[in-house]
Amino acid sequence: MNIIETYSPEETGKLGFRLGQAACAGEIYCINGDLGVGKTVFTQGFAAGLGIEEPVNSPTFTIVQIYEGGRLPLYHFDVYRIGDVEEMEEIGYEDYFFGEGVCLIEWSELIREIIPGGAGEVTIEKDPEKGFDYRRITVIEASPDKKRG
Repeated sequence: MNIIETYSPEETGKLGFRLGQAACAGEIYCINGDLGVGKTVFTQGFAAGLGIEEPVNSPTFTIVQIYEGGRLPLYHFDVYRIGDVEEMEEIGYEDYFFGEGVCLIEWSELIREIIPGGAGEVTIEKDPEKGFDYRRITVIEASPDKKRG
């Protein structure tokens, strides 16, 4: 587990970029944090680290956005509006979770029961006392081999 402090959206994006550069096929990362902490900024950096050049936005109304322009496909989930896990089954989540790309899942606690073992976690927290743009980011690396076993 690593704890990283960032002091600007650019630094948060750069952290995502570094993780994206190191990402491997089959990895899943649960992106945790309140509204407005920088989950999308982190994801944009992650996508850039994969070599994805198209704009990355939060898929709040579509549940999943698929980006295939990088060295690995990126499956970006926002499950904030999911009513129950059956909705994930309807979109065929297993094809993404067990595919050849990388999954980033915002609000993953809402679907915790279907998150495979070995998923990584990125938790982004604010601390107003340390500044408006300060973020404390806890990263637990993904272990895709555990997930497949």
